[in-house]
Amino acid sequence: MSGVSLIRSFHRVFVGNLPWTVAGKDLKMYFSKFGHVSSASVVFDKTTTGLSKGYGFVEFSTHDGFIAATNNQVHFLEGRVISVQKARNID
Repeated sequence: MSGVSLIRSFHRVFVGNLPWTVAGKDLKMYFSKFGHVSSASVVFDKTTTGLSKGYGFVEFSTHDGFIAATNNQVHFLEGRVISVQKARNID
């Protein structure tokens, strides 16, 4: 793993239990209050339904943003409690 991708992986969070209506732009807007968001995406089922799989990823530009978002607080998006945790690397 390169140094840049290793650093970036420390700033990435997994977001689960998303409402089906949430898009990447919604994640970016919500999480920007914790720090600069360099990317945000929702995972979709591209092969069968085309619908959201109910999870996504947010990457912060800084470690401070990552820490602020993952400090054990309860997150709500569109009235629903969402799960936020450090994203695991898949190698």
